Amino acid sequence: MAISLPIGMQINAPVTVDFAGILTFDALSLVADLHREFAPRRTELLRSRIERVKALDNGGRLDFLPETKNIREGAWKVAPIPSALQCRRVEITGPVERKMIINALNSGADAYMSDFEDSNAPSWHNQIQGQINLYDAIRRQVDFETNGKTYRLNDQTATLLVRPRGWHLDEKHVLVDGERVSGGLFDFALYFFHNAKELLARGAGPYFYLPKMESHLEARLWNDVFVYTQKRLGIAQGTIKATVLIETITAAFEMDEILYELREHSAGLNAGRWDYIFSCIKKFKNNPDFCLADRSQVTMTAPFMRAYALLLVKTCHKRGAPAMGGMSALIPSKTDVDANERAFAGIRNDKLRDANDGYDGGWVAHPGLVDVAMAEFVKVLGDKPNQFEKQRDDVTVKAADLLNFQPEAPITEAGLRNNINVGIHYLAAWLDGNGCVPIHNLMEDAATAEISRSQVWQWIRSDKGVLDDGRKVTVELVHQMVAEETSKVSSALQGLATVTRAAEIFSDMSTREDFVEFLTLPLYEEF
Repeated sequence: MAISLPIGMQINAPVTVDFAGILTFDALSLVADLHREFAPRRTELLRSRIERVKALDNGGRLDFLPETKNIREGAWKVAPIPSALQCRRVEITGPVERKMIINALNSGADAYMSDFEDSNAPSWHNQIQGQINLYDAIRRQVDFETNGKTYRLNDQTATLLVRPRGWHLDEKHVLVDGERVSGGLFDFALYFFHNAKELLARGAGPYFYLPKMESHLEARLWNDVFVYTQKRLGIAQGTIKATVLIETITAAFEMDEILYELREHSAGLNAGRWDYIFSCIKKFKNNPDFCLADRSQVTMTAPFMRAYALLLVKTCHKRGAPAMGGMSALIPSKTDVDANERAFAGIRNDKLRDANDGYDGGWVAHPGLVDVAMAEFVKVLGDKPNQFEKQRDDVTVKAADLLNFQPEAPITEAGLRNNINVGIHYLAAWLDGNGCVPIHNLMEDAATAEISRSQVWQWIRSDKGVLDDGRKVTVELVHQMVAEETSKVSSALQGLATVTRAAEIFSDMSTREDFVEFLTLPLYEEF
């Protein structure tokens, strides 16, 4: 249907009657205003990322920034955390799909991060329908029936947080003055415009997760967006609260600075472990001394991951901010008792370690794991909502600790095949519109798929990319295994039409000479 658009805006996608309720003139005017105000800075910051990579490729080193030493050594704290975000012992995450939203809000978790980013394939339908689903959920009108079963919200539900897309992603279907708008600004603007005042009236607030940031200057941009939007809509400054995912190696060196930039709007930091591993591979992919072992070997107890995890707790609690543990990708099995117990044991170990380290909560990917994870945090926290008082003054993390990339071995045929199999399987599902996929008893999203394809790319090029049986990982070996694993994936997905294209994309991105910055960038153009 035809809708009224602000001057200079185009929408190159279908607008149904339902979509028109979200794509209102006033909401789209906010999108256009945010684009015109902040797009130049976004472009400049994305360009800065490229320059930083070039510097590392030319022998540069990462370290804490000398120019912000006064911030790291200062005695400041973030603004007080609202009561709705004081207790976040278990958070569940998942895409903005209607059934998922109901099940997650009803799961018994303290909070639910509804995701427009890594666990959501950002087709036009998924993005706008997701906005409708959240609009309805906030107003408790999200009930629906499928296969004879009715889904509705419980009286008591989890606190809602929303993750817009990262700075690197566009919304290609919406142009302002001939330019694509930022996917993150688009997601944020529509959600905030329609729901901020309603959330406040219901005793909650507009709470967000911010992904993929690589510097405190990118956090400053988000903060300026918040200030501008709150003023524009007549909402008190500091109403927005945002948790930043520390999921890039560069951001790990700027945790204090990121909290400082967002201090009026901060709800802490989260250890986004899977994207963090991907970021380490990506940033050091051309370093001859860098090579990580099979993905299954790179756990939170690896030296560089341990340093990162402890530094995050220390930094947050020093500043009066929540420290949130990352995602355990394990999921329960309905048919395999042994796999089910392994998942529960893995969750118990993961969350107990986080709780003992001082984390105030952690993520799970499935409602069936909420109680298991909650029990481990309760063991440590008792009836306390958090452990902000646990300062971790005993922790000292230096640059060398964050850069201690171990283990390097083993790299196995099974590990290589798993990367290829998971990568193809995930890409096929993503192209089919599903960004969150259970594969081999793990919940895979874009972050874990990024590890799969980036490891293969780096193993091919690194002298250390040698299997434990002595074979070098080569383009030819990868092509051979892609063909073999594609057949397995096709069988598992019952001949899903997108498998062949997924295998072509994975093979190309894993073996081509240049490294594709994010697999979702070329994938998005496939929609």
